[in-house]
Amino acid sequence: MPYDPTRMRDFEIAEAAAKNMPTPADWQERLGLENDEIIPYGRICKLDSMKIIKRLAHRPQGKYINITAITPTPLGEGKTTTAIGLLQGLSKRGCSASAAIRQPSGGPTMNIKGSAAGGGNALVIPMTEISLGLTGDINDIMNAHNLAMVALNARMQHERNYDDRELAKRNLKRLDIDPKRIEIGWIIDFCAQGLRNIIVGLGGKMDGYLMESGFGIAASSELMAILSVARDLADLRGRIGNMIVAYDKNDRPVTTADLEVAGAMTAYMRNTINPTLVSTAEYQPVLMHAGPFANIAIGQSSVIADRIGIRMSDYHITESGFAADIGFEKFWNVKCRLSGLQPHVSVITATIRALKMHGGGPRVVPGRPLPEEYTRENLHLLEQGIPNLLHHIEIVKKSGIKPVVCINAFYTDTKEEVALVRRLVEESGARCALSEHWLKGGQGALELADAVIEAGNEKTDFKYLYPPEMPLRQQVEVIAKEIYGAAGVAWAAGAEAKARRFEADPAYADFATIMAKTQLSISHDPTLKGVPKGWTLPIRDVLVFGGAKFLVPLAGEIKLMPGTGSDPAYRRIDVDANTGSVKGLF
Repeated sequence: MPYDPTRMRDFEIAEAAAKNMPTPADWQERLGLENDEIIPYGRICKLDSMKIIKRLAHRPQGKYINITAITPTPLGEGKTTTAIGLLQGLSKRGCSASAAIRQPSGGPTMNIKGSAAGGGNALVIPMTEISLGLTGDINDIMNAHNLAMVALNARMQHERNYDDRELAKRNLKRLDIDPKRIEIGWIIDFCAQGLRNIIVGLGGKMDGYLMESGFGIAASSELMAILSVARDLADLRGRIGNMIVAYDKNDRPVTTADLEVAGAMTAYMRNTINPTLVSTAEYQPVLMHAGPFANIAIGQSSVIADRIGIRMSDYHITESGFAADIGFEKFWNVKCRLSGLQPHVSVITATIRALKMHGGGPRVVPGRPLPEEYTRENLHLLEQGIPNLLHHIEIVKKSGIKPVVCINAFYTDTKEEVALVRRLVEESGARCALSEHWLKGGQGALELADAVIEAGNEKTDFKYLYPPEMPLRQQVEVIAKEIYGAAGVAWAAGAEAKARRFEADPAYADFATIMAKTQLSISHDPTLKGVPKGWTLPIRDVLVFGGAKFLVPLAGEIKLMPGTGSDPAYRRIDVDANTGSVKGLF
Protein backbone atom coordinates (compact mmCIF):
# COMPACT_ATOMS: atom_id res chain seq x y z
CA MET A 1 0.00 0.00 0.00
CA PRO A 2 -0.78 2.34 -1.47
CA TYR A 3 -1.66 0.85 -4.85
CA ASP A 4 -1.31 2.80 -8.08
CA PRO A 5 -4.85 3.89 -9.02
CA THR A 6 -3.57 5.43 -12.26
CA ARG A 7 -2.77 1.89 -13.46
CA MET A 8 -5.15 -0.25 -11.42
CA ARG A 9 -8.92 -0.06 -11.58
CA ASP A 10 -10.97 0.11 -8.40
CA PHE A 11 -12.02 -3.53 -8.47
CA GLU A 12 -8.38 -4.58 -8.91
CA ILE A 13 -7.27 -2.50 -5.91
CA ALA A 14 -10.18 -3.89 -3.89
CA GLU A 15 -9.34 -7.46 -4.88
CA ALA A 16 -5.69 -7.03 -3.90
CA ALA A 17 -6.54 -5.36 -0.58
CA ALA A 18 -9.16 -7.98 0.27
CA LYS A 19 -6.52 -10.71 0.40
CA ASN A 20 -5.46 -9.41 3.84
CA MET A 21 -8.85 -8.13 4.99
CA PRO A 22 -9.54 -8.66 8.71
CA THR A 23 -11.70 -11.67 9.52
CA PRO A 24 -14.65 -11.47 11.93
CA ALA A 25 -12.33 -12.92 14.59
CA ASP A 26 -9.73 -10.23 13.85
CA TRP A 27 -12.35 -7.50 14.24
CA GLN A 28 -13.54 -9.00 17.49
CA GLU A 29 -10.05 -8.77 18.96
CA ARG A 30 -9.25 -5.33 17.50
CA LEU A 31 -12.53 -3.68 18.51
CA GLY A 32 -12.99 -5.45 21.83
CA LEU A 33 -16.25 -7.10 20.81
CA GLU A 34 -17.88 -9.95 22.72
CA ASN A 35 -18.47 -13.36 21.12
CA ASP A 36 -22.21 -12.87 20.84
CA GLU A 37 -21.85 -9.38 19.30
CA ILE A 38 -20.44 -10.74 16.02
CA ILE A 39 -22.78 -12.28 13.42
CA PRO A 40 -20.55 -13.83 10.69
CA TYR A 41 -21.57 -13.65 7.01
CA GLY A 42 -18.73 -15.42 5.21
CA ARG A 43 -15.68 -13.17 5.28
CA ILE A 44 -17.66 -10.20 6.61
CA CYS A 45 -19.99 -9.87 9.58
CA LYS A 46 -22.89 -7.97 11.06
CA LEU A 47 -22.78 -6.45 14.53
CA ASP A 48 -25.49 -7.13 17.09
CA SER A 49 -26.36 -3.47 17.49
CA MET A 50 -28.47 -3.56 20.63
CA LYS A 51 -25.98 -5.65 22.61
CA ILE A 52 -23.09 -3.38 21.67
CA ILE A 53 -24.99 -0.14 22.33
CA LYS A 54 -26.07 -1.41 25.74
CA ARG A 55 -22.56 -2.55 26.70
CA LEU A 56 -20.92 0.71 25.59
CA ALA A 57 -23.57 3.01 27.07
CA HIS A 58 -21.26 4.37 29.76
CA ARG A 59 -18.20 4.80 27.56
CA PRO A 60 -17.33 8.44 26.70
CA GLN A 61 -18.44 9.62 23.28
CA GLY A 62 -15.83 10.27 20.63
CA LYS A 63 -15.65 13.23 18.26
CA TYR A 64 -18.54 13.15 15.78
CA ILE A 65 -17.54 14.16 12.22
CA ASN A 66 -20.00 14.77 9.38
CA ILE A 67 -19.05 14.50 5.70
CA THR A 68 -20.94 16.68 3.24
CA ALA A 69 -20.14 18.49 -0.02
CA ILE A 70 -20.72 21.38 -2.38
CA THR A 71 -23.40 21.12 -5.07
CA PRO A 72 -22.08 18.23 -7.18
CA THR A 73 -21.72 17.58 -10.86
CA PRO A 74 -23.76 14.57 -12.06
CA LEU A 75 -20.57 12.52 -11.51
CA GLY A 76 -20.46 13.14 -7.75
CA GLU A 77 -17.51 14.78 -5.97
CA GLY A 78 -16.29 11.96 -3.75
CA LYS A 79 -17.95 12.24 -0.34
CA THR A 80 -17.55 8.53 0.37
CA THR A 81 -13.97 8.61 -0.88
CA THR A 82 -13.32 11.57 1.44
CA ALA A 83 -14.94 9.80 4.40
CA ILE A 84 -12.73 6.75 3.85
CA GLY A 85 -9.62 8.84 3.20
CA LEU A 86 -10.17 10.82 6.41
CA LEU A 87 -10.66 7.61 8.38
CA GLN A 88 -7.39 6.28 7.00
CA GLY A 89 -5.62 9.59 7.67
CA LEU A 90 -6.81 9.71 11.29
CA SER A 91 -5.57 6.15 11.74
CA LYS A 92 -2.16 7.17 10.36
CA ARG A 93 -2.11 9.83 13.08
CA GLY A 94 -2.64 7.14 15.69
CA CYS A 95 -6.31 7.93 16.35
CA SER A 96 -8.95 5.33 17.10
CA ALA A 97 -11.48 5.97 14.33
CA SER A 98 -14.47 4.46 12.56
CA ALA A 99 -16.93 5.49 9.86
CA ALA A 100 -20.56 4.91 8.97
CA ILE A 101 -21.56 5.07 5.31
CA ARG A 102 -24.66 4.18 3.34
CA GLN A 103 -25.02 0.91 1.49
CA PRO A 104 -24.71 1.34 -2.29
CA SER A 105 -27.84 0.86 -4.37
CA GLY A 106 -27.75 -1.66 -7.19
CA GLY A 107 -29.29 0.88 -9.56
CA PRO A 108 -26.34 3.33 -9.64
CA THR A 109 -23.86 0.43 -9.37
CA MET A 110 -25.12 -1.03 -12.63
CA ASN A 111 -25.71 2.38 -14.21
CA ILE A 112 -23.31 5.33 -14.47
CA LYS A 113 -22.37 6.47 -10.98
CA GLY A 114 -20.85 3.20 -9.78
CA SER A 115 -21.03 1.44 -6.45
CA ALA A 116 -20.42 4.43 -4.11
CA ALA A 117 -17.84 2.39 -2.21
CA GLY A 118 -15.10 4.97 -2.51
CA GLY A 119 -12.32 4.77 -5.07
CA GLY A 120 -8.60 4.54 -5.67
CA ASN A 121 -6.78 3.94 -2.40
CA ALA A 122 -9.74 5.24 -0.38
CA LEU A 123 -12.30 2.52 -0.89
CA VAL A 124 -14.13 -0.10 1.16
CA ILE A 125 -13.79 -3.84 0.81
CA PRO A 126 -14.86 -6.49 -0.03
CA MET A 127 -16.01 -4.46 -3.02
CA THR A 128 -17.78 -7.28 -4.84
CA GLU A 129 -19.98 -8.16 -1.89
CA ILE A 130 -20.64 -4.48 -1.10
CA SER A 131 -21.66 -3.78 -4.71
CA LEU A 132 -23.79 -6.90 -5.16
CA GLY A 133 -26.12 -6.99 -2.16
CA LEU A 134 -23.81 -7.29 0.85
CA THR A 135 -25.67 -9.17 3.63
CA GLY A 136 -29.10 -8.78 2.08
CA ASP A 137 -30.53 -5.65 3.74
CA ILE A 138 -31.78 -4.12 0.48
CA ASN A 139 -33.29 -7.44 -0.57
CA ASP A 140 -35.10 -7.68 2.79
CA ILE A 141 -36.41 -4.13 2.36
CA MET A 142 -37.66 -4.96 -1.14
CA ASN A 143 -39.46 -8.06 0.13
CA ALA A 144 -41.03 -6.19 3.04
CA HIS A 145 -42.12 -3.22 0.91
CA ASN A 146 -43.54 -5.33 -1.91
CA LEU A 147 -45.37 -7.52 0.60
CA ALA A 148 -47.26 -4.39 1.66
CA MET A 149 -48.27 -3.86 -1.97
CA VAL A 150 -49.32 -7.50 -2.28
CA ALA A 151 -51.48 -7.10 0.84
CA LEU A 152 -52.97 -3.84 -0.43
CA ASN A 153 -53.90 -5.10 -3.90
CA ALA A 154 -55.26 -8.39 -2.59
CA ARG A 155 -57.38 -6.59 0.00
CA MET A 156 -58.80 -4.28 -2.67
CA GLN A 157 -59.68 -7.31 -4.79
CA HIS A 158 -61.42 -9.10 -1.91
CA GLU A 159 -63.39 -6.01 -0.89
CA ARG A 160 -64.57 -5.59 -4.48
CA ASN A 161 -65.53 -9.25 -4.86
CA TYR A 162 -67.19 -9.90 -1.48
CA ASP A 163 -69.91 -8.24 0.55
CA ASP A 164 -69.47 -7.48 4.25
CA ARG A 165 -70.88 -10.86 5.31
CA GLU A 166 -68.36 -12.74 3.15
CA LEU A 167 -65.55 -10.52 4.39
CA ALA A 168 -66.55 -11.24 7.98
CA LYS A 169 -66.33 -14.99 7.30
CA ARG A 170 -62.72 -14.37 6.27
CA ASN A 171 -62.15 -12.30 9.42
CA LEU A 172 -61.71 -9.13 7.37
CA LYS A 173 -63.10 -5.66 8.04
CA ARG A 174 -63.87 -3.48 5.04
CA LEU A 175 -61.24 -0.77 4.69
CA ASP A 176 -62.98 0.95 1.75
CA ILE A 177 -59.68 1.94 0.13
CA ASP A 178 -59.84 4.75 -2.41
CA PRO A 179 -58.12 3.44 -5.58
CA LYS A 180 -57.21 7.02 -6.51
CA ARG A 181 -55.38 7.57 -3.18
CA ILE A 182 -52.72 4.86 -3.26
CA GLU A 183 -49.59 6.34 -1.66
CA ILE A 184 -46.91 3.78 -2.50
CA GLY A 185 -45.92 1.59 -5.43
CA TRP A 186 -43.57 -1.34 -5.88
CA ILE A 187 -39.78 -1.20 -5.57
CA ILE A 188 -36.82 -2.81 -7.31
CA ASP A 189 -33.11 -2.06 -6.90
CA PHE A 190 -32.42 -1.04 -10.49
CA CYS A 191 -32.70 2.15 -12.52
CA ALA A 192 -35.67 1.00 -14.60
CA GLN A 193 -37.48 3.89 -16.22
CA GLY A 194 -39.78 1.48 -18.05
CA LEU A 195 -41.38 0.57 -14.70
CA ARG A 196 -42.18 4.09 -13.53
CA ASN A 197 -45.78 3.82 -14.68
CA ILE A 198 -47.56 0.47 -14.96
CA ILE A 199 -51.01 -1.10 -14.78
CA VAL A 200 -51.60 -4.00 -12.37
CA GLY A 201 -54.57 -6.34 -12.06
CA LEU A 202 -55.12 -7.05 -15.74
CA GLY A 203 -57.19 -10.17 -16.38
CA GLY A 204 -60.28 -11.38 -14.54
CA LYS A 205 -61.74 -10.53 -11.16
CA MET A 206 -59.45 -13.05 -9.42
CA ASP A 207 -56.32 -11.43 -10.88
CA GLY A 208 -56.00 -8.59 -8.42
CA TYR A 209 -57.40 -5.09 -8.50
CA LEU A 210 -57.03 -3.19 -11.77
CA MET A 211 -55.24 0.10 -11.08
CA GLU A 212 -52.38 2.33 -12.10
CA SER A 213 -49.17 1.73 -10.18
CA GLY A 214 -45.43 1.98 -10.65
CA PHE A 215 -42.00 1.11 -9.35
CA GLY A 216 -39.52 3.20 -7.41
CA ILE A 217 -35.92 2.30 -6.71
CA ALA A 218 -35.35 0.44 -3.43
CA ALA A 219 -33.52 3.35 -1.79
CA SER A 220 -36.65 5.49 -2.21
CA SER A 221 -38.78 3.19 -0.03
CA GLU A 222 -40.02 4.61 3.23
CA LEU A 223 -38.70 1.41 4.82
CA MET A 224 -35.17 2.50 3.95
CA ALA A 225 -35.77 5.84 5.68
CA ILE A 226 -37.27 4.01 8.66
CA LEU A 227 -34.16 1.82 8.92
CA SER A 228 -31.99 4.92 8.85
CA VAL A 229 -33.74 6.59 11.82
CA ALA A 230 -34.91 3.62 13.94
CA ARG A 231 -33.24 3.30 17.36
CA ASP A 232 -33.96 -0.37 18.00
CA LEU A 233 -36.14 -3.31 16.90
CA ALA A 234 -39.19 -2.13 18.86
CA ASP A 235 -38.92 1.30 17.24
CA LEU A 236 -38.55 -0.34 13.80
CA ARG A 237 -41.67 -2.47 14.38
CA GLY A 238 -43.73 0.49 15.55
CA ARG A 239 -42.69 2.65 12.62
CA ILE A 240 -43.43 -0.07 10.07
CA GLY A 241 -46.94 -0.44 11.47
CA ASN A 242 -47.57 3.29 11.00
CA MET A 243 -46.52 3.30 7.34
CA ILE A 244 -49.36 4.80 5.25
CA VAL A 245 -50.07 2.84 2.07
CA ALA A 246 -53.34 4.51 0.98
CA TYR A 247 -56.34 6.55 2.11
CA ASP A 248 -59.92 5.38 2.37
CA LYS A 249 -62.90 7.08 0.76
CA ASN A 250 -63.39 9.16 3.91
CA ASP A 251 -59.84 10.53 3.70
CA ARG A 252 -58.54 8.39 6.59
CA PRO A 253 -55.07 6.85 6.29
CA VAL A 254 -54.79 3.10 5.68
CA THR A 255 -51.62 1.71 7.27
CA THR A 256 -49.74 -1.55 7.10
CA ALA A 257 -51.19 -2.26 10.55
CA ASP A 258 -54.70 -1.92 9.08
CA LEU A 259 -53.69 -4.45 6.41
CA GLU A 260 -52.29 -6.73 9.16
CA VAL A 261 -49.02 -7.03 7.28
CA ALA A 262 -46.68 -4.97 9.50
CA GLY A 263 -45.57 -7.97 11.56
CA ALA A 264 -44.61 -9.98 8.50
CA MET A 265 -42.80 -6.97 7.04
CA THR A 266 -40.80 -6.64 10.26
CA ALA A 267 -39.99 -10.36 10.10
CA TYR A 268 -38.33 -9.76 6.73
CA MET A 269 -36.43 -6.79 8.18
CA ARG A 270 -35.48 -8.20 11.58
CA ASN A 271 -31.82 -8.64 10.58
CA THR A 272 -31.50 -5.31 8.79
CA ILE A 273 -31.26 -3.50 12.12
CA ASN A 274 -27.69 -4.77 12.57
CA PRO A 275 -25.00 -2.83 10.64
CA THR A 276 -22.54 -4.71 8.44
CA LEU A 277 -18.88 -4.32 9.38
CA VAL A 278 -16.69 -3.82 6.33
CA SER A 279 -13.15 -2.51 5.94
CA THR A 280 -11.17 0.24 4.28
CA ALA A 281 -8.39 -0.78 1.91
CA GLU A 282 -6.06 0.03 4.84
CA TYR A 283 -8.13 -2.09 7.25
CA GLN A 284 -10.00 0.42 9.41
CA PRO A 285 -13.58 -0.41 10.52
CA VAL A 286 -16.53 0.90 8.49
CA LEU A 287 -20.17 0.36 9.49
CA MET A 288 -22.30 0.10 6.36
CA HIS A 289 -25.97 0.51 7.16
CA ALA A 290 -29.07 1.81 5.36
CA GLY A 291 -29.02 3.76 2.11
CA PRO A 292 -31.87 6.28 1.73
CA PHE A 293 -31.64 8.83 -1.08
CA ALA A 294 -30.95 12.40 0.02
CA ASN A 295 -32.94 14.29 -2.61
CA ILE A 296 -36.20 12.49 -1.72
CA ALA A 297 -35.53 11.09 1.77
CA ILE A 298 -33.24 11.71 4.75
CA GLY A 299 -30.06 10.59 2.97
CA GLN A 300 -28.03 9.53 6.02
CA SER A 301 -26.13 6.55 7.28
CA SER A 302 -28.08 5.09 10.17
CA VAL A 303 -28.62 6.41 13.68
CA ILE A 304 -27.80 2.93 14.98
CA ALA A 305 -24.41 2.83 13.22
CA ASP A 306 -23.53 6.25 14.63
CA ARG A 307 -24.60 5.26 18.14
CA ILE A 308 -22.16 2.34 17.93
CA GLY A 309 -19.30 4.22 16.28
CA ILE A 310 -19.32 7.24 18.57
CA ARG A 311 -18.85 4.98 21.62
CA MET A 312 -16.46 2.53 19.95
CA SER A 313 -14.00 5.13 18.61
CA ASP A 314 -12.34 8.41 19.53
CA TYR A 315 -13.37 9.78 16.12
CA HIS A 316 -16.49 8.64 14.29
CA ILE A 317 -17.18 9.81 10.73
CA THR A 318 -20.69 9.76 9.28
CA GLU A 319 -21.80 10.48 5.71
CA SER A 320 -24.66 12.66 4.49
CA GLY A 321 -25.99 12.49 0.93
CA PHE A 322 -25.31 15.15 -1.69
CA ALA A 323 -24.49 18.74 -0.71
CA ALA A 324 -24.83 20.70 2.53
CA ASP A 325 -28.11 22.29 1.40
CA ILE A 326 -29.71 18.82 1.29
CA GLY A 327 -27.75 16.17 3.21
CA PHE A 328 -26.20 18.32 5.91
CA GLU A 329 -29.42 20.27 6.54
CA LYS A 330 -31.27 17.00 7.20
CA PHE A 331 -28.40 15.63 9.27
CA TRP A 332 -28.38 18.81 11.37
CA ASN A 333 -32.09 19.42 11.88
CA VAL A 334 -33.55 15.91 11.68
CA LYS A 335 -31.02 13.16 12.30
CA CYS A 336 -29.28 14.92 15.18
CA ARG A 337 -32.65 15.56 16.87
CA LEU A 338 -33.59 11.89 16.51
CA SER A 339 -30.23 10.51 17.64
CA GLY A 340 -29.46 13.06 20.35
CA LEU A 341 -25.88 13.25 19.03
CA GLN A 342 -24.14 16.58 18.42
CA PRO A 343 -21.40 16.88 15.78
CA HIS A 344 -18.07 18.62 16.27
CA VAL A 345 -16.91 19.11 12.67
CA SER A 346 -18.39 19.00 9.19
CA VAL A 347 -16.09 18.29 6.25
CA ILE A 348 -17.27 19.94 3.02
CA THR A 349 -15.98 17.95 0.06
CA ALA A 350 -15.14 20.13 -2.96
CA THR A 351 -13.50 19.53 -6.31
CA ILE A 352 -11.92 21.96 -8.73
CA ARG A 353 -14.05 20.30 -11.40
CA ALA A 354 -17.37 21.10 -9.71
CA LEU A 355 -16.34 24.66 -8.87
CA LYS A 356 -15.51 25.30 -12.53
CA MET A 357 -18.96 24.00 -13.48
CA HIS A 358 -20.55 26.48 -11.07
CA GLY A 359 -18.41 29.21 -12.60
CA GLY A 360 -20.06 28.75 -15.96
CA GLY A 361 -18.18 25.74 -17.32
CA PRO A 362 -19.70 23.48 -19.98
CA ARG A 363 -22.31 20.91 -19.07
CA VAL A 364 -20.98 17.76 -17.41
CA VAL A 365 -22.63 14.65 -18.87
CA PRO A 366 -22.13 11.18 -17.33
CA GLY A 367 -20.60 8.74 -19.80
CA ARG A 368 -19.05 11.47 -21.95
CA PRO A 369 -15.48 12.84 -21.79
CA LEU A 370 -15.05 15.96 -19.67
CA PRO A 371 -14.65 19.16 -21.71
CA GLU A 372 -11.10 20.52 -21.62
CA GLU A 373 -12.14 23.41 -19.37
CA TYR A 374 -12.18 20.86 -16.55
CA THR A 375 -8.82 19.28 -17.27
CA ARG A 376 -6.77 22.45 -17.92
CA GLU A 377 -6.01 25.35 -15.61
CA ASN A 378 -8.77 27.98 -15.71
CA LEU A 379 -8.59 30.35 -12.77
CA HIS A 380 -11.38 32.56 -14.07
CA LEU A 381 -13.98 29.76 -14.17
CA LEU A 382 -12.77 28.52 -10.80
CA GLU A 383 -13.05 31.90 -9.08
CA GLN A 384 -16.51 32.45 -10.57
CA GLY A 385 -17.66 29.12 -9.09
CA ILE A 386 -16.24 29.51 -5.58
CA PRO A 387 -19.35 31.34 -4.26
CA ASN A 388 -21.12 27.95 -4.34
CA LEU A 389 -18.52 26.61 -1.91
CA LEU A 390 -18.71 29.73 0.27
CA HIS A 391 -22.50 29.35 0.43
CA HIS A 392 -22.14 25.82 1.77
CA ILE A 393 -19.57 26.97 4.31
CA GLU A 394 -22.12 29.49 5.61
CA ILE A 395 -24.76 26.74 5.85
CA VAL A 396 -22.51 24.71 8.13
CA LYS A 397 -21.58 27.76 10.19
CA LYS A 398 -25.28 28.39 10.94
CA SER A 399 -25.31 25.11 12.90
CA GLY A 400 -22.56 26.31 15.22
CA ILE A 401 -20.11 23.55 14.28
CA LYS A 402 -16.76 23.88 12.54
CA PRO A 403 -16.51 23.57 8.74
CA VAL A 404 -13.38 22.08 7.18
CA VAL A 405 -13.16 22.25 3.39
CA CYS A 406 -11.53 19.23 1.78
CA ILE A 407 -10.21 19.84 -1.73
CA ASN A 408 -10.60 16.32 -3.12
CA ALA A 409 -7.57 16.32 -5.39
CA PHE A 410 -7.66 15.30 -9.04
CA TYR A 411 -4.42 14.82 -10.99
CA THR A 412 -5.49 17.60 -13.38
CA ASP A 413 -5.66 20.22 -10.58
CA THR A 414 -2.85 22.78 -10.66
CA LYS A 415 -1.02 24.38 -7.74
CA GLU A 416 -2.43 27.77 -8.68
CA GLU A 417 -6.00 26.45 -8.68
CA VAL A 418 -5.56 24.82 -5.28
CA ALA A 419 -3.96 27.98 -3.90
CA LEU A 420 -6.90 30.09 -5.11
CA VAL A 421 -9.46 27.85 -3.42
CA ARG A 422 -7.44 27.69 -0.22
CA ARG A 423 -7.04 31.47 -0.04
CA LEU A 424 -10.73 32.24 -0.54
CA VAL A 425 -11.85 29.52 1.89
CA GLU A 426 -9.51 30.73 4.61
CA GLU A 427 -10.64 34.32 4.04
CA SER A 428 -14.20 33.11 4.75
CA GLY A 429 -13.08 31.87 8.18
CA ALA A 430 -13.00 28.14 7.45
CA ARG A 431 -10.14 25.67 7.43
CA CYS A 432 -9.03 24.22 4.11
CA ALA A 433 -7.06 21.05 3.41
CA LEU A 434 -5.85 19.46 0.19
CA SER A 435 -6.34 15.70 0.31
CA GLU A 436 -4.84 13.14 -2.06
CA HIS A 437 -6.54 10.12 -0.51
CA TRP A 438 -7.59 8.72 -3.91
CA LEU A 439 -3.95 8.59 -5.01
CA LYS A 440 -2.14 7.95 -1.73
CA GLY A 441 -4.69 6.60 0.75
CA GLY A 442 -4.29 7.64 4.38
CA GLN A 443 -0.85 9.13 3.75
CA GLY A 444 -2.45 11.54 1.30
CA ALA A 445 -5.12 12.57 3.83
CA LEU A 446 -2.82 13.66 6.66
CA GLU A 447 -3.40 17.38 6.06
CA LEU A 448 -7.17 16.76 6.17
CA ALA A 449 -6.86 14.62 9.31
CA ASP A 450 -4.82 17.32 11.05
CA ALA A 451 -7.38 20.00 10.15
CA VAL A 452 -10.22 17.85 11.49
CA ILE A 453 -8.35 17.07 14.72
CA GLU A 454 -7.62 20.77 15.22
CA ALA A 455 -11.23 21.81 14.50
CA GLY A 456 -12.58 19.02 16.69
CA ASN A 457 -10.65 20.34 19.69
CA GLU A 458 -12.35 23.72 19.49
CA LYS A 459 -15.55 24.54 21.36
CA THR A 460 -18.77 24.34 19.34
CA ASP A 461 -22.08 26.10 19.77
CA PHE A 462 -24.42 23.61 18.13
CA LYS A 463 -27.95 24.87 17.56
CA TYR A 464 -30.85 23.88 15.31
CA LEU A 465 -32.13 26.07 12.50
CA TYR A 466 -35.71 26.10 13.80
CA PRO A 467 -37.66 24.78 16.80
CA PRO A 468 -39.59 21.53 16.18
CA GLU A 469 -42.91 23.13 17.12
CA MET A 470 -42.62 25.72 14.32
CA PRO A 471 -45.49 25.24 11.78
CA LEU A 472 -44.63 23.31 8.62
CA ARG A 473 -44.98 26.22 6.20
CA GLN A 474 -42.80 28.40 8.38
CA GLN A 475 -40.14 25.66 8.60
CA VAL A 476 -40.13 25.41 4.81
CA GLU A 477 -39.74 29.17 4.47
CA VAL A 478 -36.84 29.23 6.93
CA ILE A 479 -35.07 26.41 5.05
CA ALA A 480 -35.77 28.05 1.69
CA LYS A 481 -34.40 31.45 2.71
CA GLU A 482 -31.64 30.53 5.17
CA ILE A 483 -30.30 27.40 3.44
CA TYR A 484 -31.15 27.72 -0.25
CA GLY A 485 -31.04 31.51 -0.47
CA ALA A 486 -34.53 31.74 -2.00
CA ALA A 487 -36.48 34.99 -1.97
CA GLY A 488 -39.60 33.15 -0.80
CA VAL A 489 -41.86 30.12 -1.20
CA ALA A 490 -44.80 29.63 -3.58
CA TRP A 491 -47.24 26.92 -2.52
CA ALA A 492 -49.50 25.18 -5.02
CA ALA A 493 -53.09 25.32 -3.79
CA GLY A 494 -53.30 21.60 -3.04
CA ALA A 495 -49.93 21.55 -1.27
CA GLU A 496 -50.88 24.50 0.92
CA ALA A 497 -54.20 22.89 1.81
CA LYS A 498 -52.32 19.77 2.91
CA ALA A 499 -49.86 21.85 4.92
CA ARG A 500 -52.68 23.65 6.73
CA ARG A 501 -54.28 20.31 7.57
CA PHE A 502 -51.03 18.89 8.95
CA GLU A 503 -50.43 22.03 11.01
CA ALA A 504 -53.88 21.77 12.57
CA ASP A 505 -53.68 18.04 13.36
CA PRO A 506 -51.76 17.20 16.59
CA ALA A 507 -51.05 13.73 15.16
CA TYR A 508 -48.37 15.35 12.99
CA ALA A 509 -46.86 17.56 15.69
CA ASP A 510 -43.70 15.44 16.00
CA PHE A 511 -43.20 14.81 12.26
CA ALA A 512 -39.89 16.09 10.83
CA THR A 513 -39.65 18.21 7.69
CA ILE A 514 -37.70 16.47 4.92
CA MET A 515 -37.31 18.66 1.85
CA ALA A 516 -37.30 16.93 -1.55
CA LYS A 517 -35.54 18.78 -4.34
CA THR A 518 -32.84 18.36 -6.95
CA GLN A 519 -29.28 17.75 -5.77
CA LEU A 520 -27.81 19.48 -8.83
CA SER A 521 -28.54 23.04 -7.71
CA ILE A 522 -28.96 24.96 -4.47
CA SER A 523 -32.34 25.89 -5.98
CA HIS A 524 -35.17 23.62 -7.19
CA ASP A 525 -33.99 23.99 -10.81
CA PRO A 526 -31.07 21.67 -11.77
CA THR A 527 -29.97 24.05 -14.54
CA LEU A 528 -29.26 26.91 -12.10
CA LYS A 529 -25.63 26.60 -11.00
CA GLY A 530 -23.50 28.63 -8.63
CA VAL A 531 -25.59 30.61 -6.12
CA PRO A 532 -28.88 31.61 -7.79
CA LYS A 533 -30.45 34.89 -6.65
CA GLY A 534 -33.97 36.29 -6.65
CA TRP A 535 -35.80 33.00 -7.19
CA THR A 536 -38.83 31.48 -5.48
CA LEU A 537 -39.06 27.91 -4.21
CA PRO A 538 -42.20 26.20 -5.59
CA ILE A 539 -43.85 23.54 -3.40
CA ARG A 540 -46.17 21.41 -5.52
CA ASP A 541 -47.13 18.71 -3.00
CA VAL A 542 -46.45 17.34 0.47
CA LEU A 543 -45.93 13.61 0.98
CA VAL A 544 -46.52 11.86 4.31
CA PHE A 545 -44.24 9.09 5.59
CA GLY A 546 -46.24 7.89 8.58
CA GLY A 547 -43.69 5.35 9.80
CA ALA A 548 -40.59 7.47 9.41
CA LYS A 549 -42.64 10.42 10.73
CA PHE A 550 -41.64 12.70 7.86
CA LEU A 551 -43.58 15.42 6.08
CA VAL A 552 -41.95 15.77 2.66
CA PRO A 553 -42.55 19.02 0.73
CA LEU A 554 -41.81 18.47 -2.97
CA ALA A 555 -39.95 21.27 -4.74
CA GLY A 556 -40.10 20.63 -8.48
CA GLU A 557 -40.23 17.25 -10.20
CA ILE A 558 -38.66 14.42 -8.19
CA LYS A 559 -38.64 10.93 -9.69
CA LEU A 560 -38.57 7.92 -7.37
CA MET A 561 -37.15 5.76 -10.18
CA PRO A 562 -33.97 6.88 -11.97
CA GLY A 563 -33.33 5.88 -15.56
CA THR A 564 -30.51 3.78 -16.98
CA GLY A 565 -28.21 5.70 -19.34
CA SER A 566 -26.96 4.70 -22.77
CA ASP A 567 -23.53 3.56 -21.50
CA PRO A 568 -24.23 1.85 -18.16
CA ALA A 569 -21.62 0.15 -16.00
CA TYR A 570 -23.11 -3.31 -16.50
CA ARG A 571 -21.63 -3.35 -20.02
CA ARG A 572 -18.17 -3.68 -18.44
CA ILE A 573 -18.93 -6.00 -15.51
CA ASP A 574 -18.15 -9.69 -15.89
CA VAL A 575 -16.90 -12.75 -14.02
CA ASP A 576 -13.49 -14.39 -14.49
CA ALA A 577 -14.45 -17.96 -15.37
CA ASN A 578 -11.21 -19.33 -13.89
CA THR A 579 -11.25 -17.59 -10.51
CA GLY A 580 -14.89 -16.59 -10.10
CA SER A 581 -13.86 -13.02 -9.25
CA VAL A 582 -15.99 -10.13 -10.48
CA LYS A 583 -14.27 -7.52 -12.63
CA GLY A 584 -15.33 -4.13 -13.91
CA LEU A 585 -16.86 -2.73 -10.72
CA PHE A 586 -16.02 0.86 -9.85
